[in-house]
Amino acid sequence: MLFILGGSSLMAQTRSRDKDGLNIFESPKTNIDDSKTKLLTIGGSFTQSMQTLSHSNTADEKMVGGVNVNLLTPIVPGFNTANANMDFNVHLDEGVNLNMTLYLSSRHHNETWVKGGYIQFDRLPFLHVDLLDNLMQYATIKVGHMEINYGDAHFRRSDGGNSMYNPFIENYIMDGYATEIGGELDLHYKNFLAVAGVTNGEINGDIKKVTPIDSATTGVHNPAFIAKLGWDKQISEDLRVRFTASGYSTAGSISNTLYGGDRSGSHYFGVMENAISTTAAFSGRYNPGFTDKISSGMGNLFVKFKGLEWFTTAETSTGRSRTEKAERNSTQLATDLVYRFGKNENFWVGGRYNTVTAQVTGAPDVTIERMAGSAGWFVTKNIMAKVEYVNQDYKNFASNDIRHGGNFNGLVLEGVVGF
Repeated sequence: MLFILGGSSLMAQTRSRDKDGLNIFESPKTNIDDSKTKLLTIGGSFTQSMQTLSHSNTADEKMVGGVNVNLLTPIVPGFNTANANMDFNVHLDEGVNLNMTLYLSSRHHNETWVKGGYIQFDRLPFLHVDLLDNLMQYATIKVGHMEINYGDAHFRRSDGGNSMYNPFIENYIMDGYATEIGGELDLHYKNFLAVAGVTNGEINGDIKKVTPIDSATTGVHNPAFIAKLGWDKQISEDLRVRFTASGYSTAGSISNTLYGGDRSGSHYFGVMENAISTTAAFSGRYNPGFTDKISSGMGNLFVKFKGLEWFTTAETSTGRSRTEKAERNSTQLATDLVYRFGKNENFWVGGRYNTVTAQVTGAPDVTIERMAGSAGWFVTKNIMAKVEYVNQDYKNFASNDIRHGGNFNGLVLEGVVGF
């Protein structure tokens, strides 16, 4: 087998981890590798950050084992533990490729963990059926343990060491992202896109039956269904417009992680936490706790006019945990405005507004608001530097919640390498 380190011949099937991967969503049906030669490429991503964040709250004292668990851990400016990913891509046959990604070091797991692996079919050469060959001109099939294709925001997020596609430091407050076991069918016809997927609805494989808590839960592993419709067109040399609407639904799950499936963790370290450890890996995010039944919808609009990019997300989610009978609702709005300039648009400045409003059992709705401004530079197509100022407020949280009256703000700097 031919071995190439950091090769680029598979970029039509797998997204480039350098600047060429910007504003790529589903794999395009162009330049499919129809060779039969076995080919392995290895790539990776690395992110090192330094932060000067500060945080505060007004929560009541809450003593557990003689310790006030609502007392925020003092934090000072400093470097964070680096994140690193490794990617393996194998060209198995004409139009058939395999991908596997490892988290070498991350916020949630300092040791190596497998993110997932899947096979992508852009051709079905082994079936020798003319009708299927014609259909595969428009279709892509993915099967395995993979990043679910819910919404478009997951294409622009930071994923462990891979921070190249995100013009900001962190992901959304309510981070709709998970890896699950299943299959996905993408259909591309001219400027239209349709996606249909079904998964196990959980981050892990599990065959154990769980005793139902009450009639509201089933104790079985129900599938999750994913759908997306979209339109994406390069209207002129200067203008591109993309709009998609997505849905994710499962009737019940033992442990759904749509808003907690990130095994790499937040890129804000230690904020609004009473301990800095792997058990507090999602600083600055909000998980509504819909671990059983969940129905979510996301709409995305992406407009690029010359160097100006506008990306907006509107999301609503309804669900419950296994111990709840009533369903709750959470909504999210996020909008980014980024201007890229200079030679090859190697520099940028940007702003983001992100807000989440969520129903809490037996309490008023809570709200979290974030404002962030960023600036960055692609030193080369493989090396990026960025800086962000962030301010995040927590509103209406109960007085015995550590987030009551919460705020964090400050600067975060990141250096990123992708190859």
